[in-house]
Amino acid sequence: MDVRSPLNFFIQANGQPVFGHLNAIPKSLELDAFQYLNEMDKPASRWRKYFDYKQFQFVSIVTPEYVIGVAIADIRYLASGFCYLFDIKNNELTEQQWLKPFNLGYSTQASSWSSRAHIANSAIQFSIEQGCWHVQLVSDSINADVRLTPAPHSEPLMLSTPTAYTGWTYTQKHNALSVNGNLFVNGEEQDLTQVTAGYDFSAGYMRRETSWRWASINHCSESKKFGLNLAAGVNETGFCENVIWVDDERHLMPPVQFQFSRINQDEEWRITSQDQRVNLVFSPLNQRSEKKNFWFLKSNFRQFVGYFSGYLIDGNGTKHELNEVMGLTEDHYAKW
Repeated sequence: MDVRSPLNFFIQANGQPVFGHLNAIPKSLELDAFQYLNEMDKPASRWRKYFDYKQFQFVSIVTPEYVIGVAIADIRYLASGFCYLFDIKNNELTEQQWLKPFNLGYSTQASSWSSRAHIANSAIQFSIEQGCWHVQLVSDSINADVRLTPAPHSEPLMLSTPTAYTGWTYTQKHNALSVNGNLFVNGEEQDLTQVTAGYDFSAGYMRRETSWRWASINHCSESKKFGLNLAAGVNETGFCENVIWVDDERHLMPPVQFQFSRINQDEEWRITSQDQRVNLVFSPLNQRSEKKNFWFLKSNFRQFVGYFSGYLIDGNGTKHELNEVMGLTEDHYAKW
C-alpha cells in the first residue's frame, strides 16, 4: 500500500466521494466536483454548498514534561484557533484562543496532501507537503517550528464515510510520529528525541448537529512507540475510524463505547469494545473547555488530559498493556 503517492480522484464520475478506508491520501477533496443535493434531491445552492463544508486540523505534541495541543477549525462563517500547554508535573494548563469571522485573518485549503492553513497573523501555521506536516506556532509560552515525520512504512488512517442525508466526512489521522525541528517551552529548548506527535485532519459536509467522543495517545518509551485513535459519533456508516499504531505498524480496531459522566467530570472514563479487544480506563487530570451559545451556532467542547490504563489487542492478536500512559479524550457537541 503506497500512501506516498496521492489519490488523484477523491470525487468519482458520479459526483460522489470514494467511501471506505482509502489506500492513499487524496490529493484534493475536490469540493467543486462534489454533487451536493438537498433533502428533496435537488442540487444544493452555491451558498449552501460553500457554507455547509467544515474543516478541522489539530496537532498534539507530547514530551516527557508537557502536552501541547494546537488547532484551526474552519466552519466557513467563523474560524477558531487555539493552543494550550499542559505542564504534567504541576498539573497546570494554560491556553490561548482566537476567533475570526468571515475569512478575516485566517485561511485553510481542502487538502491533506498539499495545503496551507494559518490563523491570527500566522500565530498558528500548518503546512502539509506530500502528506507530511510542518507546524509553526508562536504563543505566550510556546515557540515551535517542527515537522511530524512518519516512518517510511507507516500508514495513516484515511477514511471517508457518508454523513446525514447527502453529506460525507473525510478523516485522516496519524499518531506516534517522530518530531524534528525546534521546540521551545517558556524559553527552554526541548530535547526532541523522546517527543512524539499526532495530527487530525477532518473535513466534509457534516450533520447540522454533530457530536462525538474521542480518545488519542501519542506515546514513546525506550521499548515501544504507541499511537491510538478511538472515536464514536461521526464516521460510523459501515466503517469506524478506530486504529492503533505499534512501532509504526497500523492496526484497524473495532467500534467502541465511551462511558463517562458529563455531570462529574472528574470521574474515570471507560472505553470498551464488544469483542473485548479494547478495555481502557481514562483518568482525567485537567481539561480545556469552552461553551458558545449563539442563535445559529452552539458549541460545547471539552478536551481532557489524563492517563490511560488497561489493554488493547491488535490485529495480530498481541495484547498491549497500558499503565498510566498520557493521552487525551474529548466530548464535543456542535450546532453549525
